[in-house]
Amino acid sequence: MVLPWHGEPGCRVANMEFNQFHPTCLFHPDAGTFLLTEALRGEGAKLRRPDGSRFMPTFDKRAELAPRDIVARAIDFEMKRLGVDCMYLDISHKSSDFIQQHFPTIYQRTKALGIDITKQPMPIVPAAHYTCGGVMIDQHGRTDVHQLYTIGEMSYTGLHGANRLASNSLLECLVYARAAALEISDSLEHNNDFRTLPLWDESRVTDSDEEVVIQHNWHELRLFMWDFVGIVRTTKRLERALHRVELLQQEIEDYYRNFKVSNNLLELRNLVQVAELIIHCALERKESRGLHYTLDYPDMLQEAKPTILYPSKNSRNNLVPNRDNSIEK
Repeated sequence: MVLPWHGEPGCRVANMEFNQFHPTCLFHPDAGTFLLTEALRGEGAKLRRPDGSRFMPTFDKRAELAPRDIVARAIDFEMKRLGVDCMYLDISHKSSDFIQQHFPTIYQRTKALGIDITKQPMPIVPAAHYTCGGVMIDQHGRTDVHQLYTIGEMSYTGLHGANRLASNSLLECLVYARAAALEISDSLEHNNDFRTLPLWDESRVTDSDEEVVIQHNWHELRLFMWDFVGIVRTTKRLERALHRVELLQQEIEDYYRNFKVSNNLLELRNLVQVAELIIHCALERKESRGLHYTLDYPDMLQEAKPTILYPSKNSRNNLVPNRDNSIEK
């Protein structure tokens, strides 16, 4: 999994284009991000259009039991085709006792929102859920940066491929957490190379009177990432998203240099950087595979390869192809 390193500062990241969308997030203004478990479909819940008709058998012979990426694309397709805000998940054909016994949390939560799932379907939309790629690490959780470790969703372990296997998140947290902890503990016993970071100098910056700029940029980022880098992609959409990311980066850089740092500013900066990595990985993959689906390259290549971004001394937007078809960044 870990390729030879060229010595540049920074970490390699891989497979950032594979972002999983949970097919059934409850669509309600007061629900927040409430995901409706796939066990509902496993127990016979049906996906329906607003007129009550089913649509999943048209997209896959497994119907509602198809993998998440297929179900999410089907829901997205039907919403766009019909110009509606949501589809519906219906388990009301099961008995009330069965529903309340098997799905007590969902029953209580939806009932509090005025939806009785024993009698009516649940409005649903797909929602961004999980990133399969991330920072490349070895079997001990070590990155390419000395003494920097990462585990969990932000790491690329190789346990997830082009799609997410749900139980692997638990495997990553337990196995890699233990491996990283043991490695860190061992390194502390043999390494006294600790450096004290300088205090932050705020003498040349001022308090911002334009916090609304951060909130505006945050909203803009969410909007164009959903529209252009969402469930179904095209090269043109990705290029548009990249252009907007570059504009946001310029604004954030100017803001960062002139005003005091805040949690919201740092989070916005990090979100934009992650968005850039996702877009570059998506542009590099000339096929549709798993969670990455593009109308320009609908077929899957015979050989599966990771998309790897390498740090380099080049400018932010100067990307150089590598021998393994990954790109240097």
